[in-house]
Amino acid sequence: MLFYDSMHHIIIADDQINPLAFPLPSQTELHQELSTMILSSSGWRKVFAKSGDEEDAGCEVSNPSAMLTALAALALARKLGVPSAQKEAVRTGKYANSEIQTTILVGLDARPTGRILGDIVCRTLTALGCKVRYLFICAAPQIMADCNLHPNEADAFFYVSASHNPIGHNGFKFGKDGGVYSLAEADELAEIYKDILTQESGAPSYLQHLTETMDSTLYRKVLEQVDYERTRSLERYETFVLTTAAKSTDASDHDRFRQGLLQAHQKEEALSVLGELNGSARSASIDKHLLSSLGLKVMLINNRPGDVVHAIVPEGENLELCRTTLEELYAKDHSYRLGYVPDNDGDRGNLVYISEQSGKAHILEAQSVFALVVLAELSQTRLQNPAKLLATVVNGPTSMRIEHIAQAFDAEVFRCEVGEANVVELARMKREQGYLVPVLGEGSNGGNITHPAKVRDPLNTLLSLVKLLRNRDIAKLWFLALGKQVPRFITLDSLIASLPVYTTTGSFSKEGKMQVKQSHRILKNRYEVLFLSDWELRKNELSAMGICSYTIFQTEGTNSYEGMGEAFRHGAFNGGYKVALKNKDGVITDYLWMRGSKTEPVFRVVVDCQGDDESRYEYLLAWHRSLIQRADEA
Repeated sequence: MLFYDSMHHIIIADDQINPLAFPLPSQTELHQELSTMILSSSGWRKVFAKSGDEEDAGCEVSNPSAMLTALAALALARKLGVPSAQKEAVRTGKYANSEIQTTILVGLDARPTGRILGDIVCRTLTALGCKVRYLFICAAPQIMADCNLHPNEADAFFYVSASHNPIGHNGFKFGKDGGVYSLAEADELAEIYKDILTQESGAPSYLQHLTETMDSTLYRKVLEQVDYERTRSLERYETFVLTTAAKSTDASDHDRFRQGLLQAHQKEEALSVLGELNGSARSASIDKHLLSSLGLKVMLINNRPGDVVHAIVPEGENLELCRTTLEELYAKDHSYRLGYVPDNDGDRGNLVYISEQSGKAHILEAQSVFALVVLAELSQTRLQNPAKLLATVVNGPTSMRIEHIAQAFDAEVFRCEVGEANVVELARMKREQGYLVPVLGEGSNGGNITHPAKVRDPLNTLLSLVKLLRNRDIAKLWFLALGKQVPRFITLDSLIASLPVYTTTGSFSKEGKMQVKQSHRILKNRYEVLFLSDWELRKNELSAMGICSYTIFQTEGTNSYEGMGEAFRHGAFNGGYKVALKNKDGVITDYLWMRGSKTEPVFRVVVDCQGDDESRYEYLLAWHRSLIQRADEA
């Protein structure tokens, strides 16, 4: 029997057709397919499209890819202690029954291959004896909010997604209690997975047998409950977003927050928002209902899951449709001043805005989006807690404009390696040390995480900006801290103009990516030798730019080490590497940063320069890329 979701009438699955009923791939085929998969704490990703083309929008996957998916479900079940997932059960086909049933929350983004992968995951977990709560297509922050608010109702989540990767990619995210697994937990799961693939040749036939012989009514019940589970999840998600915005779990505070915005809208010109959802999982989420309930007028376009009309990553030219549409709307209705575009799983979104000075729409650069959110959340928290320790946690390539903003609110900035799991874990550690950490994240991609959320969310981003525009006290504290006159009307133009000025490489720009062939160990060692040599050769040029000294920062997980050389690198030597450049007073003014992506086959580079001197920025970027290129070729 075919099951459809009631929201968009999209096929979920057919309970009578087993997607694992195919000739089993050989171990060689499985290992070849595994070799193309990146396993990281941020997620496991590869090209799942059957053709192998990362831009293929087809829904078919190969038999080896399908089996890798089922084995990922087995690995998670084994990590959670499910009896039928253990090695002895796989070897003998027998396992002891357990009275305690493990519950796993499953969802997926809107990629074409997602539905078959979701079917495989849910069917496999059900066959292994797990209780599966299937949300089908849902935004990543939604599934995480569900298990954040109600951790006792799910032992873990399994989310099928490749985030911002091209449409032919897909992958898996795992976690619990509202966030992805910590680095240690993610490594444990990855080791279990690799062990199954290398040591247990009988695992594929075991899973195939389980899924073929299980009681079909068990899986049918999972599919019958999708609408109920998703409706309940959407309600919980809306509650959680309000908890995050109001900084309170009290429903009465949520009502006061809502009423406060409604009253503010009545006093000022209406504020309308355009969402260009690009067929993402946000198309099946709470966006319009929530924002409308807060007094915002909302228009959504490309808001059917799967209707992807441009490349997925919400950067650069992929924001153009939103920009031009917002400009057209503003010409007819001046209330339309904000627009957003999410990635496919909907856990991040970058913004466009109307400059009221020119009436033109502009793309708000990712680092500026993050800076404005940090400004809003630190200001709101400082108003509520005038004397407490305050901090934010960011990744290595976040622009130093954050240090300037934090200083205005007497807050500290702590840095770690790139990766959502890293910033979340370091923020948790700092809270245990007595700090309030209301906002954290990765400024390099505009991805803010607003406590108590443990994942990025464009709704939280939008509400931070709405608070800045509608709660005068929040913006007022910032302007007063700068020693500036508070504008009569708080606008995005005035807020953006007040931000510290930096020129920064876009993480997804052409200049921000390189391809390298050397190991990270060799590359960094050679980079350092070349840097020291170049430093002497360029000393006069750098001095003329006000650059007089430097220091090196290397980040691994939640740790940041200051120093050059292998003594400050560990493991695979693939953490973040930053050359911080200082002026004559020893103040850091610029940095050169690099790190190989752990979710994509690219090497990322960022240069961050104080001020708007393009020639200075271009000089440092060219030097940095030259060092990397020469180190890779030496």
